[in-house]
Amino acid sequence: MDEDLRRPMNAGDVTLLLQGIRLGTPDAVSQLIEAVYGELRRMAEVKMRAIRPGHTLLPTALVNEAFLRLVGNSDQLEDRGHFFGAAARAMERVLVDYARQKKALKRGGADAQRVTLHDLHVQATDSSLCVLEVHEAISTLERETPDLALLVRFRFFMGMTLEQIAELEGVSLATVKRRWTFARAWLYDHLEG
Repeated sequence: MDEDLRRPMNAGDVTLLLQGIRLGTPDAVSQLIEAVYGELRRMAEVKMRAIRPGHTLLPTALVNEAFLRLVGNSDQLEDRGHFFGAAARAMERVLVDYARQKKALKRGGADAQRVTLHDLHVQATDSSLCVLEVHEAISTLERETPDLALLVRFRFFMGMTLEQIAELEGVSLATVKRRWTFARAWLYDHLEG
């Protein structure tokens, strides 16, 4: 594996590549993919294991499909934070579409993807939730508080830690923890209430 794929990208590297895409620099898209693919795949692996062991959608397929959805809008992405926010939304859409397809195949949704609030990093009960229910809750939260919805997407669909989110957003860990506490309570009320 290429050494560059194992090294974490700094915010400036991704931002420069995104600027290159906007300016029409040859190979900027492929360089961006090389730069962030390994990190996104690791996040997808963690998330897929948490959602359901033995899941039939592979992390590579999740990342590849998300990239296909991102490429069309890559010239609108400003910086690393914006890119990873868009990647989280793209992964969410892939997982939701996959869950809908599975549900359609099994009339009544008996085989819908299930996750627990623990998988969502919400300290609550062992209640099982459908990925579709989580998506609907995040969509509702986004209408009320878009920045909290993005935080939940980073945690749930990308498996990011609070520390990673703080670094990505350029805010203190205390700020992210405070926002996560509120988001987690909101999710508990809407998913379990």
